[in-house]
Amino acid sequence: MDLPQRHRGVRRPAARGRPLVLTDHWLNNLGKYCCWAIAAVGIGLAWGRGGMLVMGQGVFFALGAYSMAMHLTLETAGDRIPGFMVLYDPLAPLPAFWEPFRSAGFTLLAIVVLPVVMAGLLGFALFKRRVKGAYFAILTQALAVALATLISSTIRETGGDTGLSDFKYFFGFVLNDPANKVMVFLIAAGLLILCLLAVWQLYRSRFGELLVATRDAEERVRFLGYDPANVKLVAFVVSALMASIAGAMFVPIVGIITPAEIGAAASILMIAGVAFGGRASLFGPALGAMAVGWGQSSLGSTWPEGWTYILGLLFVVVILFLPNGLSSLPARFIAARRRPEPQPTPVIAAAELEEVRS
Repeated sequence: MDLPQRHRGVRRPAARGRPLVLTDHWLNNLGKYCCWAIAAVGIGLAWGRGGMLVMGQGVFFALGAYSMAMHLTLETAGDRIPGFMVLYDPLAPLPAFWEPFRSAGFTLLAIVVLPVVMAGLLGFALFKRRVKGAYFAILTQALAVALATLISSTIRETGGDTGLSDFKYFFGFVLNDPANKVMVFLIAAGLLILCLLAVWQLYRSRFGELLVATRDAEERVRFLGYDPANVKLVAFVVSALMASIAGAMFVPIVGIITPAEIGAAASILMIAGVAFGGRASLFGPALGAMAVGWGQSSLGSTWPEGWTYILGLLFVVVILFLPNGLSSLPARFIAARRRPEPQPTPVIAAAELEEVRS
């Protein structure tokens, strides 16, 4: 495979590398599924182990996605004003909050710090007041709807409903180069593996035990001297960070970010994938998110109206017959095979019993 292709005066390779097995279409789809899986792993931590139904992950997904998109837009525009801003006001200067995103270091820092700070403040305000259950889910989803509406209304600053797109570079690498597409995909896959390892370590740690105990018996945890709010806050912040990382990698892979990718529908789609795969397991949320993503890409393009009904039917079937998701199928199968068959009553023992009765 050829070396990644860079721009701005750096020598380019004579030939371009191309994946040996996957086409560009499937490579982009797999990268997109990896991004959704990263967000799903965080939801599995917060919802599956912590009992917090986070239906507003689109907020944190948006923080990472728009941070990355603003940097890539400025990198593509160079010293000029981005094209979509020129269409509305050719003489207007670049908005002040865009300027720091010219720096790659600031962009990477924003992808990490912004969701941590916002989730920390939001979680502290909610958990300390013991907001949970349906109220917590409704509040987080309302934030996702509010943010999507805000972005849609700020056309000049964020592109509005059309979003940000037409990215040509990714931190100096030409995005259209096949070798660079493989590189971006490998980065997303590597981040997914790192998130799985981090969550696996959390599950095995004392924090993981406290998180499950907080989910099942919050008052007992408080009686033992621990603050359940702090335990849930850590899980919520980690989940938000993973959603932001997923959004940041989604942008160079898909090539566009719009309010439709961060609103209530997108957040519910993430929840559906986690429930479908199995929210309490390690790999279930990631596999479920990938399966739902594949269904949306495959069935959604050929049957866009019917795909929503199929997803809803799958969600209902899983909740009714597989509460622990598809990840519970192997355990159920093994348990069924190990279950001892009922032994018939021996004829001799039955005859002796009749004699005793008589």
